[in-house]
Amino acid sequence: MYILTVEDSFASAHQLRGYSGKCENLHGHNWKVVASVRGDTLNETGLLVDFGELKKILRTIIGDLDHRNLNEHPGFLSPNPSSENIAAYIARRFDIELAALPGPVALDSLTVWESDTSRCTYIPQR
Repeated sequence: MYILTVEDSFASAHQLRGYSGKCENLHGHNWKVVASVRGDTLNETGLLVDFGELKKILRTIIGDLDHRNLNEHPGFLSPNPSSENIAAYIARRFDIELAALPGPVALDSLTVWESDTSRCTYIPQR
């Protein structure tokens, strides 16, 4: 089993609806996103998948979230833009894009850091 990991970051604002505390107010984060994929079979070049392809997928997804108020993003009009929901949202989109790549590779986990000391890891159910 091979696990490949890429990371990138984006900045956005959000506020938690129905939450009582300081996070109910509009505030921002510099999010770090770490995506790991797994697979058993290497291609003829000896790669599971090109790191560049994984970075391109991640950059496209988080580019849509960058410098936005996440509460106004179509993906978070109903679910709160919590770290948990942000991680699941990015993971679902990543999984869809990953399926278009050649070879049997699957999303292993996706971690969203909202600060240096707080993160959420989403692991897809298979």
